[in-house]
Amino acid sequence: MFKNSWFPTVFDDFLNTDFMPRANTTAPAVNVREDEKAYTMELAAPGIKKEYCRVGINEDGNLTIAIENKMEHKEGNKKHHYLRREFSYSNYEQSYTLPEDVERDKISAKVDNGILTVVLPKIEKEEKKMTKAIEVS
Repeated sequence: MFKNSWFPTVFDDFLNTDFMPRANTTAPAVNVREDEKAYTMELAAPGIKKEYCRVGINEDGNLTIAIENKMEHKEGNKKHHYLRREFSYSNYEQSYTLPEDVERDKISAKVDNGILTVVLPKIEKEEKKMTKAIEVS
């Protein structure tokens, strides 16, 4: 048994995350996938309505996604007595740098079952068939 060993302290210091900024716990989880035709972003926002979502391109040319989630407190509804209530009003706004091959005029977004899906179509590249005569020697 080691008394006053430096060993536990090294691991305690390494695993201590107090110096790190806390993640925004109200930020939705984001998935991004790519195929040959588009990039697709999926943001998890349970219970979100489409009227609370804004998707656009800002003055810097970045994709901006804003979600406003409002849990309205109605005084007239006295059916429930909350012992703990964590649902609340929250805002989320994030800007994403777009890849150069995104066709910005064709970006689309929809909300379905608590998922905001943003499709970023790629610019169609014309495939030119190259023909070349090969000299036979």
